[in-house]
Order: sequence, then C-alpha cells, then structure tokens
Amino acid sequence: MAGTRGVRGGSVIRGDGLLLRPWRAADAAELVRVQRGDAALRRWTRAAVDDEAAALAWIAGQARGWEAGDRMGFAVVAAGSPCFPDGEGELLGHITLRDVSWGEGRAEVGYWTAARARGRGVAPRALTALTGWAFGRGLARLELLHQMDNTASCRVALKCGFERAGVLPAAPPEFPLDGCLHARLREGQGRMAST
Repeated sequence: MAGTRGVRGGSVIRGDGLLLRPWRAADAAELVRVQRGDAALRRWTRAAVDDEAAALAWIAGQARGWEAGDRMGFAVVAAGSPCFPDGEGELLGHITLRDVSWGEGRAEVGYWTAARARGRGVAPRALTALTGWAFGRGLARLELLHQMDNTASCRVALKCGFERAGVLPAAPPEFPLDGCLHARLREGQGRMAST
C-alpha cells in the first residue's frame, strides 16, 4: 500500500474557506442535527443517521476506512475565523474517497452537504480540495457517480472538471435509477475512456 503513505491515521485538508478533516466521536450530536429531517439529504445518501448511537456507529465506520486505507471520509467544516478560535466553524457536509485502489490509482468520490450549506459553493470547493489531495498522493483517476435526476451533483461534477464518462444501469432497491458516471484524470494521464 505504498499509496497510503502519509494517509493512514487521517489527514487534514485546507482549501478555499473549508477544512476537511477526519470525523470524530465529538461530531455525533451535530451529525444527527444535520441529517435529521433533511429529506433531500436522505434522498441522495444511503445511510440515515437518526440518533447519536447511529451517528457514533457511522463515525466508527469512517475510522475503519482510514485504518484499512480504502476509504477516507472527511467532515467538511468552515475554516477558522475570529468567531471560531479553535480553527473550525460549523459542520457543512461530508466528502469521501471510497473504494480506493492504490495499486490501480483510482477511487470514487462521494459527498453530501448540510441544508444550511447548500447554495454556498461548499460542494465544489470541497471536491476541488479533495481532488488535489488525492492526486497528490498518487491516485490518477477519480470517479463520481450520481443518480440521473440529481442535477445539482451533475453541475458540481462538471464545474470541478469531472467529465461525463457513461451511464450505469439502475440496481434497485439501493440504486433505483440509472446513474451518471463522471471521471477526472490527473493531469498527464491521457484521455478519458467511457465505461
């Protein structure tokens, strides 16, 4: 796992007013507040967190991904300001590299934003920061998959240089609709191949 060098144990990414950092148990209550009652978020994500126990279990799953080196999940928070002297502001969302294959140099990107963060450019800023971080650690191809009717995610992907790379057929019940696959290659990796 040469590609995981400097990655295990977590990393912090700073970029464009955001701080991307590994999830902590102390985030559980805020994670519940962000997810509870957000119908849009629940529509687009697989895991619903309804209480603190579920939040702690989800956060523990994120930590296991870091330990294994195949999933790096980040809490997306506002970068520090005079109002937040400890260096962090409000929780704005989540972004992850998943199904990481260091040997093949590829991974899938997934993210969600809290209702209070939508329309503020959080998703593209977080995706841009994570993309640079991932390419800097040896990954050469990042993929992003969203349901065909998730036009907001499509706009974010295109804005961040993820080209359309194909359509994946629906796989109910987990994926009820066809998916739009986007991909981005690290500079100097050649042309994109559709799947």
